This record gives sequence, structure tokens and C-alpha cells, in this order.
Amino acid sequence: MNTQRDKSKIITYPPETLRTFIVEAYQWIDNLNFTINPEECLKNAEEYISIAREMFLDAGWEGDGKIELMWIPPFMLQGGITAASTLGVTIWHVKQSEDGVSWLLSPNRITTFNLIRNHVSVDE
Repeated sequence: MNTQRDKSKIITYPPETLRTFIVEAYQWIDNLNFTINPEECLKNAEEYISIAREMFLDAGWEGDGKIELMWIPPFMLQGGITAASTLGVTIWHVKQSEDGVSWLLSPNRITTFNLIRNHVSVDE
């Protein structure tokens, strides 16, 4: 199998690692054609989805929408190029149905990715 297409290699950390990730709200991600259902990548997807759901809710997500994965290509990340960075980064995403706000759950290393332009405050 071509490892570049092996979805089982997308998530390489245990579910509890999600608790070290950062949640941000972003307005708006409207093209969801490139999101992936976590169940296509993980045998125990519900364990991950449960933690992601909890973290999104704690941050202010209203609980509607489907939690999926989204890939950020390496050219969108800042910093030096390493073997690991050529893979880009996969983040957790849910688009809130009521107002279209996207909630992102990402590893700390993606904080260099510029989310400022359309970043929204949870209090808005």
C-alpha cells in the first residue's frame, strides 16, 4: 500500500493527547469537501471524538455539527522544514450549524499557523 494514502497513519497519538491541543474558533471554513471522517482512520475513533467533543464544548461550541479531520499542508505552517513537517498537520474540526463558526482542535505546533485574520472571539 502507498503509505501516502494510508489513512491509518494520519493520527499517530493516543486519544488522551488531544487534551494537550489548543481549541480555536475560526470564521468561516465553508469548503468541507476535504474533511475526513475519523472513523475512516481510527479503529477507536469514538474515544478520540468523545475527547474532541468535550474540548469543543468546554470552549463554547454549541454541540451541533459533525466532528471531522482536516489536513493543513506543510506550506501553510511556519518554521523550519523537518522530515516530520513535510507531512503537514491534521487537525480536528467541527462546523457549528447555527452560525457557521468552525471550531479547530490542533497540536501546539500549529499555533504558528496564522489564524488571526478570521479568528473570532467566543464572546462575539
